[in-house]
Amino acid sequence: MKVVLKQDVKGLGKKFQIIEVSEGYARNFLFPKKIAVIADNKNLNEAQGKIDAQKYKKKTELEAANENKKIIESGFIEFKHKVGEGSKLYGSVTEKDIAEKIKEKFSIEVNKKKIVIDDPIKTLGTFIVSVKLYEGVVAKLKISVIRM
Repeated sequence: MKVVLKQDVKGLGKKFQIIEVSEGYARNFLFPKKIAVIADNKNLNEAQGKIDAQKYKKKTELEAANENKKIIESGFIEFKHKVGEGSKLYGSVTEKDIAEKIKEKFSIEVNKKKIVIDDPIKTLGTFIVSVKLYEGVVAKLKISVIRM
């Protein structure tokens, strides 16, 4: 019997996937728990429409991420900090600071957890950090820390 899954099932398939299962398994387990529906024309068309919508959404998000990557990599961010002995900063430049500056300068909303700093920024100079914008899209952002 062919059924359309309504959610991911480990060892069986992904959401909206059409699979072949035994009639007893479908009628006694999948249908009562509302995990799957019978694969008739209505349900097949509905599943195909949702799959197409997901593909379109992923495509547009990927295009937007690539545009944001170009914008971020074309510019740089400058931080002005107070400096102590040996050109060390009072405090450091954090992911939160970087996310706020990206929003301020480029008008791009970035979660601070998506910013990767290799070494803590605690001195003057120029640094490069990675900004994860989407799955497989990582922008390299130049950061300049100068004396206040």
